[in-house]
Amino acid sequence: MYSWIETRDLVNEFIDKLEFEREPRELYAPIRYTLSQSGKRVRPVLFLMAYNLYKECVKEALYPAVAMETYHNYTLIHDDVMDRASIRRGKPTVCAKWGDTAAILSGDTMLVLAYEFFAHVPADKLPAMLALFTETAKEIGDGQQYDLGFENRDDVKEEEYLEMIRLKTSVLLAASLKLGGMLAGAPAEDLENLYAYGETMGVAFQLQDDLLDVYADEKLFGKKIGGDICCNKKTFLLITAMNLASPEQLAQMKEWMAKEEFDAAEKVAFFTNMYNTLGVREICEQRIESLFAKCDDYIARVSVPEEKKSELKAFANSLLNRNL
Repeated sequence: MYSWIETRDLVNEFIDKLEFEREPRELYAPIRYTLSQSGKRVRPVLFLMAYNLYKECVKEALYPAVAMETYHNYTLIHDDVMDRASIRRGKPTVCAKWGDTAAILSGDTMLVLAYEFFAHVPADKLPAMLALFTETAKEIGDGQQYDLGFENRDDVKEEEYLEMIRLKTSVLLAASLKLGGMLAGAPAEDLENLYAYGETMGVAFQLQDDLLDVYADEKLFGKKIGGDICCNKKTFLLITAMNLASPEQLAQMKEWMAKEEFDAAEKVAFFTNMYNTLGVREICEQRIESLFAKCDDYIARVSVPEEKKSELKAFANSLLNRNL
């Protein structure tokens, strides 16, 4: 059984060897730039670790695993255009470095490459796996549209937000696990539990991301702290604070959210203090812990020896214990 670090290293080595020799070179430079920014490679690692629960050699599964990473990064390039983001993973975003037009076109090409990589699976497994991959891609688009729609609302309910992050974030983690299991020939019941495990972990992962945007060390986080606050992004923290606030506190928050011109540091400080006053951080942390307990229940139902599941659980722990 590979450790998650070994699995990540395999993914990085594979990506480093990918060649984009087509012309025009300026189309592929942003793609190489984006894929070369190695991190934990969450989605391909989940794919390969699920595969490794049932098959010993994961190298034959690298192409479809990297398809998940390529697809994910395509969504990030386009997200950064929509969010006007200048920094990701501590480096300039593609739109900041090359402009919006290049970001859109290179992102589109990454989507095509993701499908090309994904096609490297046996013909008998391709239809079912491709159906799940494509449905997941559509759900992520649904989630992004909900997220955009929330920007102009101040009445977003907690259940609406949780459904949005399930679609935008969780389903790709869930699909990565299930697709890895499908490629390895896992039993149907295991596939459903792997999917539920990833889906639940994805919600916890996004709630943790909401926390990090406010409370993380900016150098470790890789992007500016308080970005969600500055653009009035509806996060679990903001929605919870608005539900708990007194009429006076709610009026103050709405006043800040209505400002078109403001000092960013002052706005971030205001909302951080409001979250601290209302105990929002603690509520979010408790919700994450509850979701993590559900993850344990789902993975316990997967019918492979516990020692094989230990590495997958270690990876999940590493994701949900990032530095705040």
